[in-house]
Amino acid sequence: GNVTETIINILWAVVFSSVGAVLGIFVFVRAASKLPQIFDKLTPNINEGKEIVRGNTAVAEYYGRVVAAGILGLSIIIAAAVIGGIMAGLH
Repeated sequence: GNVTETIINILWAVVFSSVGAVLGIFVFVRAASKLPQIFDKLTPNINEGKEIVRGNTAVAEYYGRVVAAGILGLSIIIAAAVIGGIMAGLH
């Protein structure tokens, strides 16, 4: 009765979170690879690659921080989606 229902709910939670994690990883990799291109479009007058090669550390640090912030933001959103999947499976 009650124990089998609980086990089934836990299995559904595992399924939901696994599917969410796989989709999350896929979306994350796609978006993370696009972030530098998006950043290049936002700064049309600066060629970040050339500036970094020239030794412009300010551009390198800013570029790195903006891309890293975007990656962290994506990670938080995906984590929330996976947790939502787990909660949906447990109820």
